[in-house]
Amino acid sequence: MDRPCRSTTAWCGGTITIGSTLPAIPIPSRRSWATWICTSSEKAGIGTPTAFWVRMNAFTENFMLPFSHDEVVHGKGSMLTKMPGDEWQRHANLRLLYAYQFSHPGKKLLFMGTEFAQGLEWNNAGVLDWYVLDYPLHRGMQRLVKDLNHLYRTLPAFHRYEFDWQGFEWIDCNDAGQSVISFLRKGDEGEMALVVVNLTPVPRHDYRIGVPLPGRYLEVLNSDAACYGGSDLGNGSDPLQAETIPWMSRSQSLALTLPPLAAIVLQHNAIA
Repeated sequence: MDRPCRSTTAWCGGTITIGSTLPAIPIPSRRSWATWICTSSEKAGIGTPTAFWVRMNAFTENFMLPFSHDEVVHGKGSMLTKMPGDEWQRHANLRLLYAYQFSHPGKKLLFMGTEFAQGLEWNNAGVLDWYVLDYPLHRGMQRLVKDLNHLYRTLPAFHRYEFDWQGFEWIDCNDAGQSVISFLRKGDEGEMALVVVNLTPVPRHDYRIGVPLPGRYLEVLNSDAACYGGSDLGNGSDPLQAETIPWMSRSQSLALTLPPLAAIVLQHNAIA
């Protein structure tokens, strides 16, 4: 699709909607939200009136995905306090949300203080609550955002075609029962990353997912890693070999461990 102003970006209100909708949905009820979030892709073939604009416009502009100052002022609370659950679950939910934001096509924006999960609403008359970095969960959030930025810059599949359909493809957006969504980010030939998001606090073991290519898949990011304050459940540091077991209309598949309230990113044919 030709766009006359490709040097400019447009504010994506759908990102704000996702960020404000997730906290309002209790974790046990997220099966409907898992279906809703999938409508950010026109190729999903599903949709609701609420998400119609996002589904139809995901690649019609050069979108920026913002969590801006407007989300943390005027009584709206901080990004952290918007999240449901106890303290650990709130941090896990926010790590998941940031991982989804950075892995989704589009430019990224985080307002100051949100990168380390400031607990208080932003106050223009004060300073940021830097003291919270004395606590492991907040240091972990800051490290996750740092690593997400690094992955966004260094993984071609994450930035090569972030404004075009050719850089994105759903794997599965129909597993509302387990509240799991999965998609591919694609660059040029041989550049591919797999993203899997578990929207519940229930770990999923031996979760099989179809993949388009044979070869090895290395987990290069796990928002549940211990260094981020997570439970450290995941797929380890050794590459996983795709199996010739047809799944999800694909000839190859992987059996994954999905950590609770977390997103994982696997790079195709990465070297450990």
